[in-house]
Amino acid sequence: MERNTAFPLFAGNHSHANSTCSRDNVLKNVVFPILYSFLFLVGMSLNGMAVWIFLRIPSQSHFIIYLKNIVVADVIMTFTFPFKVLSDSNMASIGLRIFVCRVSSVLFYLSMYISILFFGLISIDRCRKTLNPFKGTNSTRLKHRKLLSGAIWTFLVILCLPNVILTSKTPTSRYFQCSKLKTEGGLRWHEIVNHVCQVIFWGNLLTVIVCYTLITNELYRSYSRTKSHSTGGSISQAASRGTVRKPHKAKRKMNANVFLVLAVFFVCFVPFHFARVPYTISQTRAKSFDCKLKLFFFQLKESTLFLSSLNSVLDPLIYFFLCKSFRTTLFNTLHLRPGTCSWLTGRGSDTDMCSSPQGNSTAST
Repeated sequence: MERNTAFPLFAGNHSHANSTCSRDNVLKNVVFPILYSFLFLVGMSLNGMAVWIFLRIPSQSHFIIYLKNIVVADVIMTFTFPFKVLSDSNMASIGLRIFVCRVSSVLFYLSMYISILFFGLISIDRCRKTLNPFKGTNSTRLKHRKLLSGAIWTFLVILCLPNVILTSKTPTSRYFQCSKLKTEGGLRWHEIVNHVCQVIFWGNLLTVIVCYTLITNELYRSYSRTKSHSTGGSISQAASRGTVRKPHKAKRKMNANVFLVLAVFFVCFVPFHFARVPYTISQTRAKSFDCKLKLFFFQLKESTLFLSSLNSVLDPLIYFFLCKSFRTTLFNTLHLRPGTCSWLTGRGSDTDMCSSPQGNSTAST
Protein backbone atom coordinates (compact mmCIF):
# COMPACT_ATOMS: atom_id res chain seq x y z
CA MET A 1 0.00 0.00 0.00
CA GLU A 2 2.34 2.66 -1.20
CA ARG A 3 3.09 4.86 -4.15
CA ASN A 4 6.12 3.36 -5.85
CA THR A 5 7.84 6.45 -7.19
CA ALA A 6 11.25 6.83 -8.78
CA PHE A 7 13.40 9.61 -7.33
CA PRO A 8 16.23 10.82 -9.59
CA LEU A 9 18.37 13.73 -8.44
CA PHE A 10 17.93 15.73 -11.63
CA ALA A 11 15.10 15.30 -14.14
CA GLY A 12 17.45 16.17 -16.98
CA ASN A 13 20.05 13.49 -16.29
CA HIS A 14 19.09 11.38 -19.31
CA SER A 15 22.00 8.98 -19.33
CA HIS A 16 21.18 7.58 -15.92
CA ALA A 17 17.45 8.01 -16.43
CA ASN A 18 17.43 5.74 -19.43
CA SER A 19 19.32 3.00 -17.63
CA THR A 20 16.85 3.01 -14.75
CA CYS A 21 13.66 3.39 -16.84
CA SER A 22 13.00 6.86 -15.42
CA ARG A 23 9.44 7.97 -14.78
CA ASP A 24 10.28 11.66 -14.98
CA ASN A 25 8.14 13.67 -17.37
CA VAL A 26 6.06 16.86 -17.38
CA LEU A 27 3.00 15.02 -16.08
CA LYS A 28 4.76 13.67 -13.01
CA ASN A 29 7.21 16.50 -12.29
CA VAL A 30 5.04 19.55 -13.05
CA VAL A 31 1.34 18.87 -13.66
CA PHE A 32 0.61 16.60 -10.70
CA PRO A 33 2.60 18.68 -8.17
CA ILE A 34 0.55 21.74 -9.18
CA LEU A 35 -2.71 19.82 -8.94
CA TYR A 36 -1.84 18.31 -5.56
CA SER A 37 -0.78 21.72 -4.24
CA PHE A 38 -4.21 23.04 -5.17
CA LEU A 39 -5.87 20.00 -3.58
CA PHE A 40 -3.90 20.56 -0.38
CA LEU A 41 -5.00 24.19 -0.05
CA VAL A 42 -8.64 23.45 -0.82
CA GLY A 43 -8.64 20.25 1.22
CA MET A 44 -7.17 21.88 4.31
CA SER A 45 -9.75 24.67 4.15
CA LEU A 46 -12.78 22.43 3.62
CA ASN A 47 -11.74 19.63 5.96
CA GLY A 48 -10.59 22.05 8.63
CA MET A 49 -14.03 23.61 8.53
CA ALA A 50 -15.65 20.17 8.57
CA VAL A 51 -13.67 19.13 11.66
CA TRP A 52 -14.64 22.34 13.44
CA ILE A 53 -18.33 21.82 12.64
CA PHE A 54 -18.49 18.11 13.46
CA LEU A 55 -16.88 18.75 16.86
CA ARG A 56 -20.05 20.71 17.62
CA ILE A 57 -22.45 18.04 16.40
CA PRO A 58 -23.25 15.14 18.78
CA SER A 59 -22.92 11.61 17.41
CA GLN A 60 -26.62 10.81 17.62
CA SER A 61 -27.05 8.92 14.36
CA HIS A 62 -25.17 6.21 12.47
CA PHE A 63 -24.67 8.59 9.57
CA ILE A 64 -22.92 11.23 11.67
CA ILE A 65 -20.62 8.61 13.21
CA TYR A 66 -19.60 7.42 9.75
CA LEU A 67 -19.11 10.97 8.47
CA LYS A 68 -16.86 11.86 11.39
CA ASN A 69 -14.62 8.91 10.58
CA ILE A 70 -14.44 10.00 6.94
CA VAL A 71 -13.46 13.51 8.03
CA VAL A 72 -10.52 12.11 10.01
CA ALA A 73 -9.46 9.99 7.03
CA ASP A 74 -9.68 12.99 4.71
CA VAL A 75 -7.54 15.11 7.02
CA ILE A 76 -4.86 12.39 7.10
CA MET A 77 -4.95 12.09 3.31
CA THR A 78 -4.71 15.87 2.88
CA PHE A 79 -1.60 16.04 5.08
CA THR A 80 0.18 13.59 2.74
CA PHE A 81 -0.20 15.86 -0.30
CA PRO A 82 2.77 18.19 0.43
CA PHE A 83 5.12 15.20 0.68
CA LYS A 84 3.89 13.90 -2.67
CA VAL A 85 4.36 17.34 -4.21
CA LEU A 86 7.96 17.55 -3.02
CA SER A 87 8.85 14.02 -4.06
CA ASP A 88 7.20 14.14 -7.48
CA SER A 89 8.79 17.50 -8.32
CA ASN A 90 12.24 16.17 -7.26
CA MET A 91 12.57 18.87 -4.59
CA ALA A 92 12.75 16.51 -1.61
CA SER A 93 15.91 15.32 0.09
CA ILE A 94 16.77 11.63 0.12
CA GLY A 95 15.63 11.37 3.73
CA LEU A 96 12.27 12.91 2.90
CA ARG A 97 11.86 10.61 -0.09
CA ILE A 98 12.49 7.61 2.14
CA PHE A 99 9.85 9.01 4.54
CA VAL A 100 7.40 9.23 1.63
CA CYS A 101 7.96 5.57 0.78
CA ARG A 102 7.83 4.28 4.35
CA VAL A 103 5.18 6.46 5.99
CA SER A 104 3.43 9.10 3.90
CA SER A 105 2.30 6.80 1.09
CA VAL A 106 1.10 4.18 3.57
CA LEU A 107 -1.00 6.82 5.36
CA PHE A 108 -2.46 7.91 2.04
CA TYR A 109 -3.71 4.42 1.24
CA LEU A 110 -4.82 3.84 4.83
CA SER A 111 -7.07 6.89 4.64
CA MET A 112 -8.37 5.86 1.21
CA TYR A 113 -9.55 2.43 2.35
CA ILE A 114 -10.97 3.86 5.55
CA SER A 115 -13.13 6.10 3.35
CA ILE A 116 -14.11 3.20 1.08
CA LEU A 117 -15.26 1.08 4.02
CA PHE A 118 -17.29 3.90 5.52
CA PHE A 119 -18.83 4.69 2.12
CA GLY A 120 -20.07 1.11 2.16
CA LEU A 121 -21.52 1.54 5.65
CA ILE A 122 -23.15 4.83 4.64
CA SER A 123 -24.76 3.09 1.67
CA ILE A 124 -26.18 0.41 3.96
CA ASP A 125 -27.45 3.09 6.35
CA ARG A 126 -29.07 5.08 3.52
CA CYS A 127 -30.69 1.92 2.19
CA ARG A 128 -32.03 1.03 5.63
CA LYS A 129 -33.43 4.50 6.15
CA THR A 130 -35.04 4.57 2.70
CA LEU A 131 -36.66 1.15 3.01
CA ASN A 132 -37.63 1.51 6.66
CA PRO A 133 -37.63 5.23 7.51
CA PHE A 134 -39.40 4.82 10.85
CA LYS A 135 -36.96 2.34 12.35
CA GLY A 136 -35.12 4.20 15.07
CA THR A 137 -31.83 3.84 16.86
CA ASN A 138 -30.76 3.98 20.46
CA SER A 139 -27.66 4.39 22.58
CA THR A 140 -26.79 0.69 22.30
CA ARG A 141 -26.85 0.73 18.50
CA LEU A 142 -24.82 3.94 18.46
CA LYS A 143 -22.26 2.33 20.75
CA HIS A 144 -22.03 -0.66 18.40
CA ARG A 145 -21.39 1.67 15.45
CA LYS A 146 -18.60 3.38 17.36
CA LEU A 147 -17.05 0.01 18.22
CA LEU A 148 -17.34 -1.02 14.57
CA SER A 149 -15.58 2.19 13.55
CA GLY A 150 -12.75 1.51 15.99
CA ALA A 151 -12.45 -2.07 14.71
CA ILE A 152 -12.12 -0.84 11.12
CA TRP A 153 -9.34 1.57 12.03
CA THR A 154 -7.54 -1.08 14.09
CA PHE A 155 -7.73 -3.69 11.33
CA LEU A 156 -6.38 -1.39 8.63
CA VAL A 157 -3.61 0.02 10.82
CA ILE A 158 -2.45 -3.52 11.65
CA LEU A 159 -2.65 -4.41 7.95
CA CYS A 160 -0.58 -1.39 6.92
CA LEU A 161 2.02 -1.42 9.69
CA PRO A 162 4.24 -4.14 8.14
CA ASN A 163 4.50 -1.99 5.01
CA VAL A 164 6.24 0.59 7.17
CA ILE A 165 8.43 -1.88 9.05
CA LEU A 166 9.45 -3.96 6.03
CA THR A 167 10.37 -0.93 3.92
CA SER A 168 13.74 -0.90 5.64
CA LYS A 169 16.45 -1.15 3.01
CA THR A 170 18.89 1.70 2.55
CA PRO A 171 18.91 3.12 -1.00
CA THR A 172 22.12 2.28 -2.85
CA SER A 173 22.02 5.42 -4.98
CA ARG A 174 20.20 8.70 -5.36
CA TYR A 175 17.98 7.04 -7.95
CA PHE A 176 15.52 4.63 -6.35
CA GLN A 177 11.94 3.45 -6.34
CA CYS A 178 9.95 2.74 -3.22
CA SER A 179 9.81 -0.95 -4.12
CA LYS A 180 13.61 -1.07 -3.95
CA LEU A 181 13.49 -0.17 -0.26
CA LYS A 182 11.39 -3.22 0.57
CA THR A 183 12.80 -6.46 1.85
CA GLU A 184 11.82 -9.71 0.14
CA GLY A 185 9.17 -10.22 2.80
CA GLY A 186 8.09 -6.62 2.33
CA LEU A 187 7.43 -7.18 -1.37
CA ARG A 188 5.37 -10.27 -0.62
CA TRP A 189 3.42 -8.50 2.12
CA HIS A 190 2.87 -5.54 -0.19
CA GLU A 191 1.32 -7.83 -2.78
CA ILE A 192 -0.85 -9.55 -0.15
CA VAL A 193 -2.06 -6.19 1.16
CA ASN A 194 -2.96 -5.08 -2.34
CA HIS A 195 -5.06 -8.21 -2.81
CA VAL A 196 -6.79 -7.60 0.54
CA CYS A 197 -7.48 -4.00 -0.47
CA GLN A 198 -8.92 -5.20 -3.76
CA VAL A 199 -11.29 -7.46 -1.82
CA ILE A 200 -12.24 -4.49 0.39
CA PHE A 201 -12.94 -2.31 -2.62
CA TRP A 202 -14.86 -4.81 -4.74
CA GLY A 203 -16.85 -5.96 -1.72
CA ASN A 204 -17.84 -2.38 -0.96
CA LEU A 205 -18.53 -1.67 -4.63
CA LEU A 206 -20.98 -4.60 -4.69
CA THR A 207 -22.55 -3.30 -1.46
CA VAL A 208 -22.95 0.19 -2.91
CA ILE A 209 -24.49 -1.13 -6.14
CA VAL A 210 -26.97 -3.38 -4.32
CA CYS A 211 -27.96 -0.68 -1.82
CA TYR A 212 -28.49 2.00 -4.43
CA THR A 213 -30.42 -0.37 -6.65
CA LEU A 214 -32.81 -0.95 -3.75
CA ILE A 215 -32.89 2.79 -3.01
CA THR A 216 -33.68 3.59 -6.65
CA ASN A 217 -36.51 1.06 -6.74
CA GLU A 218 -38.01 2.42 -3.53
CA LEU A 219 -37.75 6.05 -4.63
CA TYR A 220 -39.34 5.17 -7.97
CA ARG A 221 -42.24 3.46 -6.22
CA SER A 222 -42.59 6.43 -3.89
CA TYR A 223 -42.54 8.84 -6.81
CA SER A 224 -45.14 6.75 -8.66
CA ARG A 225 -47.42 6.78 -5.63
CA THR A 226 -46.99 10.53 -5.21
CA LYS A 227 -47.67 11.14 -8.90
CA SER A 228 -50.82 9.00 -8.86
CA HIS A 229 -52.13 10.86 -5.82
CA SER A 230 -51.38 14.26 -7.33
CA THR A 231 -53.06 13.46 -10.68
CA GLY A 232 -56.08 11.58 -9.30
CA GLY A 233 -59.13 12.76 -7.45
CA SER A 234 -61.71 15.44 -8.10
CA ILE A 235 -61.50 18.78 -9.89
CA SER A 236 -61.07 20.48 -6.53
CA GLN A 237 -57.94 18.42 -5.95
CA ALA A 238 -56.62 19.53 -9.34
CA ALA A 239 -56.93 23.12 -8.22
CA SER A 240 -54.71 22.45 -5.24
CA ARG A 241 -51.93 20.75 -7.18
CA GLY A 242 -50.15 24.05 -7.72
CA THR A 243 -49.67 24.37 -3.98
CA VAL A 244 -47.83 21.07 -3.70
CA ARG A 245 -45.71 21.36 -6.82
CA LYS A 246 -42.81 23.08 -5.05
CA PRO A 247 -42.65 20.51 -2.19
CA HIS A 248 -42.59 17.76 -4.83
CA LYS A 249 -39.70 19.52 -6.56
CA ALA A 250 -37.89 19.81 -3.26
CA LYS A 251 -38.45 16.13 -2.55
CA ARG A 252 -37.10 15.17 -5.98
CA LYS A 253 -34.07 17.36 -5.26
CA MET A 254 -33.57 15.52 -1.97
CA ASN A 255 -33.88 12.19 -3.75
CA ALA A 256 -31.23 13.28 -6.26
CA ASN A 257 -28.93 14.34 -3.42
CA VAL A 258 -29.05 10.82 -1.99
CA PHE A 259 -27.10 9.63 -5.03
CA LEU A 260 -24.22 12.03 -4.30
CA VAL A 261 -22.54 9.28 -2.26
CA LEU A 262 -22.77 6.93 -5.25
CA ALA A 263 -21.34 9.57 -7.61
CA VAL A 264 -18.36 10.37 -5.38
CA PHE A 265 -17.61 6.68 -4.88
CA PHE A 266 -17.58 5.90 -8.59
CA VAL A 267 -15.63 8.99 -9.65
CA CYS A 268 -12.95 8.70 -6.98
CA PHE A 269 -12.38 5.00 -6.40
CA VAL A 270 -13.50 2.88 -9.35
CA PRO A 271 -10.96 4.04 -11.99
CA PHE A 272 -8.01 3.60 -9.64
CA HIS A 273 -8.87 0.02 -8.79
CA PHE A 274 -9.11 -0.96 -12.42
CA ALA A 275 -5.60 0.45 -12.92
CA ARG A 276 -4.01 -0.76 -9.69
CA VAL A 277 -3.90 -4.50 -10.30
CA PRO A 278 -1.67 -4.45 -13.42
CA TYR A 279 0.48 -1.71 -11.89
CA THR A 280 1.13 -3.70 -8.71
CA ILE A 281 1.97 -6.81 -10.71
CA SER A 282 4.41 -4.79 -12.85
CA GLN A 283 6.18 -3.66 -9.66
CA THR A 284 6.33 -6.94 -7.77
CA ARG A 285 7.16 -9.02 -10.85
CA ALA A 286 9.22 -6.47 -12.72
CA LYS A 287 11.16 -8.98 -14.85
CA SER A 288 7.97 -9.87 -16.75
CA PHE A 289 7.43 -6.28 -17.97
CA ASP A 290 9.51 -4.09 -20.26
CA CYS A 291 10.21 -0.43 -19.51
CA LYS A 292 7.49 1.07 -21.72
CA LEU A 293 4.79 -1.14 -20.26
CA LYS A 294 5.84 -0.34 -16.70
CA LEU A 295 5.81 3.39 -17.48
CA PHE A 296 2.34 3.09 -19.02
CA PHE A 297 0.93 1.34 -15.93
CA PHE A 298 2.65 3.90 -13.69
CA GLN A 299 1.15 6.88 -15.52
CA LEU A 300 -2.27 5.23 -15.58
CA LYS A 301 -2.04 4.56 -11.86
CA GLU A 302 -0.94 8.12 -11.06
CA SER A 303 -3.75 9.63 -13.13
CA THR A 304 -6.43 7.52 -11.46
CA LEU A 305 -4.76 8.07 -8.08
CA PHE A 306 -5.39 11.78 -8.49
CA LEU A 307 -9.09 11.02 -8.92
CA SER A 308 -8.95 9.11 -5.63
CA SER A 309 -7.31 12.14 -4.02
CA LEU A 310 -10.26 14.28 -5.11
CA ASN A 311 -12.26 12.37 -2.50
CA SER A 312 -10.76 14.61 0.18
CA VAL A 313 -12.38 17.73 -1.34
CA LEU A 314 -15.60 16.13 -2.61
CA ASP A 315 -16.63 14.60 0.72
CA PRO A 316 -17.56 18.02 2.18
CA LEU A 317 -20.25 18.17 -0.51
CA ILE A 318 -21.78 15.06 1.04
CA TYR A 319 -21.72 16.67 4.48
CA PHE A 320 -23.39 19.82 3.16
CA PHE A 321 -26.08 18.30 0.95
CA LEU A 322 -27.02 15.26 3.03
CA CYS A 323 -26.60 16.45 6.63
CA LYS A 324 -28.97 19.15 7.84
CA SER A 325 -27.17 19.30 11.18
CA PHE A 326 -23.96 20.16 9.33
CA ARG A 327 -25.68 22.88 7.27
CA THR A 328 -27.40 24.37 10.30
CA THR A 329 -24.14 24.61 12.26
CA LEU A 330 -22.36 26.05 9.23
CA PHE A 331 -25.05 28.69 8.63
CA ASN A 332 -25.09 29.64 12.32
CA THR A 333 -21.31 30.05 12.24
CA LEU A 334 -21.49 32.25 9.13
CA HIS A 335 -24.56 34.09 10.50
CA LEU A 336 -26.69 33.00 7.54
CA ARG A 337 -30.41 32.32 7.57
CA PRO A 338 -31.37 28.63 8.01
CA GLY A 339 -33.15 28.53 4.63
CA THR A 340 -30.03 29.57 2.72
CA CYS A 341 -29.33 27.32 -0.30
CA SER A 342 -32.66 25.53 0.13
CA TRP A 343 -33.01 25.62 -3.66
CA LEU A 344 -30.03 23.25 -3.76
CA THR A 345 -30.75 20.99 -0.81
CA GLY A 346 -34.56 20.84 -0.85
CA ARG A 347 -36.90 21.59 2.02
CA GLY A 348 -38.44 19.61 4.78
CA SER A 349 -37.26 17.09 7.31
CA ASP A 350 -36.68 14.43 4.66
CA THR A 351 -33.57 16.23 3.51
CA ASP A 352 -31.85 15.58 6.81
CA MET A 353 -29.87 12.38 6.39
CA CYS A 354 -28.02 12.99 9.66
CA SER A 355 -31.00 12.49 11.90
CA SER A 356 -32.88 9.30 12.39
CA PRO A 357 -35.89 8.24 14.44
CA GLN A 358 -34.60 7.51 17.87
CA GLY A 359 -35.29 4.81 20.38
CA ASN A 360 -36.06 5.19 24.03
CA SER A 361 -32.80 6.67 25.21
CA THR A 362 -31.49 8.87 22.43
CA ALA A 363 -32.73 12.21 21.21
CA SER A 364 -32.96 13.07 17.58
CA THR A 365 -30.26 15.23 16.02
